[in-house]
Amino acid sequence: MKSEERREGLGSAKRFGTRYGRKTKLKFSKVETEQRKLHKCPYCSKVAVKRVALGIWQCRKCEAKFTGKAYSVTRKIVTKEAEEELEEPQAAEEQAGEAEVDE
Repeated sequence: MKSEERREGLGSAKRFGTRYGRKTKLKFSKVETEQRKLHKCPYCSKVAVKRVALGIWQCRKCEAKFTGKAYSVTRKIVTKEAEEELEEPQAAEEQAGEAEVDE
């Protein structure tokens, strides 16, 4: 039954073994994967920005070095609940915009 279910992996948090608990390791894994992936450069718009240090980011293409958030260049949603909450007001704004166009 467990093999049939899709489960989120712990990723690099497996290195902690049995310590700290599953939920804590899942949260840590999400933050760490977000921090290590390549991000979009605000200057040249290429996905080539890598984290240099805490809050310092550098584009590999245009060599621009700039500050951002600690784990991502821009604001990213980690939890599904927070993402759903942010999507609801946007949908309401889009519907309001369509109503204005119709009038």
